[in-house]
Amino acid sequence: MRPAPVSSSGATETHCPYCSLQCGMRLRGSRTPVVEAWEEFEVNEGGLCRKGWNAAGLYGSRERLTTPLRRDRETGEWSPLSWDEALDLVAEGLRAVRAERGADAVAVFGGGGLTNEKAYTLGKFARVALGTSQIDYNGRWCMSSAASAGIRAFGLDRGLPFPLADVEETDVLVLVGSNLAETMPPAARHLDRLRARGGKVVVVDPRRTPTAERADVLVQPVPGTDLALALGVLHLLVAAGAVDEDYLAARTTGWEQVRESAAAWWPERVERVTGVAADEVRALADLLAGAGRVMALTARGAEQHSTGSDTVLAWINVTLALGMVGRPGAGYGCLTGQGNGQGGREHGQKADQLPGYRRIDDPAARAHVASVWGVDPDSLPGPGRSAYELLDALGTTEGPSAMLVLGSNIVVSAPNADHVRARLESLDLLVVADVVMSETAAMADVVLPVTQWAEETGTMTNLEGRVILRQRAVRPPAGVRSDLDLLVDLAERLGAPVPFERDPEAVFAELGRASAGGPADYSAITYDRIRAEQGVFWGGERLFADTFAHPDGRARMLVVEHRGAAEQPCAEYPVHLTTGRVLAQYQSGAQTRRVRSLPDTGAFVEMHPLLAGRLGVADGEPVRLRTRRGRMVAPARVVGTVRPDTVFVPFHWVGVNRLTNDALDPASRMPEFKVCAVEVTPA
Repeated sequence: MRPAPVSSSGATETHCPYCSLQCGMRLRGSRTPVVEAWEEFEVNEGGLCRKGWNAAGLYGSRERLTTPLRRDRETGEWSPLSWDEALDLVAEGLRAVRAERGADAVAVFGGGGLTNEKAYTLGKFARVALGTSQIDYNGRWCMSSAASAGIRAFGLDRGLPFPLADVEETDVLVLVGSNLAETMPPAARHLDRLRARGGKVVVVDPRRTPTAERADVLVQPVPGTDLALALGVLHLLVAAGAVDEDYLAARTTGWEQVRESAAAWWPERVERVTGVAADEVRALADLLAGAGRVMALTARGAEQHSTGSDTVLAWINVTLALGMVGRPGAGYGCLTGQGNGQGGREHGQKADQLPGYRRIDDPAARAHVASVWGVDPDSLPGPGRSAYELLDALGTTEGPSAMLVLGSNIVVSAPNADHVRARLESLDLLVVADVVMSETAAMADVVLPVTQWAEETGTMTNLEGRVILRQRAVRPPAGVRSDLDLLVDLAERLGAPVPFERDPEAVFAELGRASAGGPADYSAITYDRIRAEQGVFWGGERLFADTFAHPDGRARMLVVEHRGAAEQPCAEYPVHLTTGRVLAQYQSGAQTRRVRSLPDTGAFVEMHPLLAGRLGVADGEPVRLRTRRGRMVAPARVVGTVRPDTVFVPFHWVGVNRLTNDALDPASRMPEFKVCAVEVTPA
């Protein structure tokens, strides 16, 4: 691979390590890199959030892992190993488990922050070097509901089928379960520009978030009822004669059945279910009916439910009924969360997937990918377990007894986390590759120190489907290797039948060949083209203008019914618990909590003054949360911005996911992170 080119200013052009915007930035300096603005990159126009400006905060940190470590299970003490010793030990352990219990006794768990090259190689490593079907990744807990709905409705999943800047051109933007002003702050400028030209912003969220403060309308439903709200809006659009019958006849199937299902959702029924006043539902429907262009964007607040994929389908039905999907400045999109949440779900680290967003149970897909890899299609395993189901099976008679983890802090991020911790403890061998000693790494038998974002080169695919290039700007510390290096070296030790590439540009070229002809086809994309064009949209800049990806070219409108959350409040657990992110932290916090310039407040419990008054709790006083799965204590934040029947806790710290529900969406296998029943008491 050639050295990364530098800008005329002498700095390396690269991208932020955090969210799916993948904001452009420049890094100057090799020992203590300094972040500078890259104004020419159009996604963020030089703007960064606090996390982005402090993205280099881990360089030189004493908490960086710089040597492989082995943990003594009896004493808990760590001892350093050479890389050869560590890899030999891991390979020996994996071979022993496979010999005793078969290939599926070994599991692999990836992450939505891995580069495309790493995600691709991880999937290939699992299927070819290990021969296991037991691979999935934490992106299952991020994007799977929207992905499932997009595939069913449009025949294709790309989070945003248009550039993010198109948001500015719509007349009414509906954000369902998104707090982008905190989760991706540089994107919030599009809301301001939209409003400046006379457009309206609607936020659907149980909390009055910083995003809602920048909106024209806030709708605050009971957590887990966004689907019912969409059905009520569709009911009123039909009643008002606002649906585009010509568009529906020409470009969709299933409309009559969807129309009939929405007939039962009159505004007063919606009010009883969602807590949103009937007049507010009518006002929202009137706003959409009178707009020339409408755009609906969903995020985790709507998707991380046991009904998440149906909720997304319900809002897709609204945009299709209005004839918006495929029109400029209109339609449906999903705000992807993790840095490579899009690319990470396209190239093979999902349980049911091969590169190019191909299905692993499709004979033609298996034949194509096997030909690129140089193996027999029949040697490839079939579909495996989804992420939570994989973790739930660890250490059981039928489940894996060894696992390799890359790019995921499972102990903090998994639902029903105490149960997941117990399953991890039951493994015979746990190997974790990470930058720091995360809570999951601390449980491992072997920890492998790996490079972080600016120490390596690789591609990411942002929320728009824009493939961008992170370029190496600094040398990694001595003793640190890339994930690609360790996978190649392990594959050799395991006797893989074919060689693995370790150069990221060569890996990307192979990924292009493997994805060629698939739904997510990267075969025409190269590193040089990405540099020249500041990113390349796979599938084209805008999708669905003339046709959808189903064989008949039509979108599918599917009947969905409101079922509600899997766990409803009761006498013992009378309050709704919902979770989310805060501005200064990211995901499990393994990296951001270690950056000194980012405020680390710890977890807190946001509650309404009415609830605090009933409990006799003042602002700042500790409260105890208890669900059917676990408990935690954190200080109260008494605010008037959350529903009185709901508490909110951010998930960046150990604790909250001990409480969350592991009920799964039947289509996407997404756990219900965003709502469960909780008891709240003074501590």
